[in-house]
Amino acid sequence: MRVLFVCLGNICRSPMAEAILRMKVNKAGLSEKISVDSAGTGNWHIGDPPHRGTQKQLEAAAIPFDQIKARQINQADFQRFDRIIAMDRNNEQDLIQMADSRNRSKVSRFMTLLHDQPQADVPDPYYTGRFDEVYDLIDRGTDQLIKELARQIR
Repeated sequence: MRVLFVCLGNICRSPMAEAILRMKVNKAGLSEKISVDSAGTGNWHIGDPPHRGTQKQLEAAAIPFDQIKARQINQADFQRFDRIIAMDRNNEQDLIQMADSRNRSKVSRFMTLLHDQPQADVPDPYYTGRFDEVYDLIDRGTDQLIKELARQIR
């Protein structure tokens, strides 16, 4: 099972989700069966490490991220990944427009994992500065995601 998280620039939300889910996959002993990556719809930060705010949240939780570098999503990703998870509605719409009809069903929005949340999007901390709020949402959402993935691969 291959999972790709997507946000706008691939320096805040999606690399945070990648690092958190990868850590949970490793802890669950599922790293041979589940791979995780992230990408952005935009190209502004290609090759950059995660945003300093994302780094601080991951460092505080002792979650490694040093291998993560921003990249832009490409057409091959729609064939390579089983699940493509957008961090907000705008990214979701961009992904649906990019995907061909066979791959649109792979695209979903992260907040659909959290049924107790009224908001539709993971807020972009690049603009809000609220990396702690984003970490909490992603931590809880990836708990649900790993349960789903474990059921699917067993």
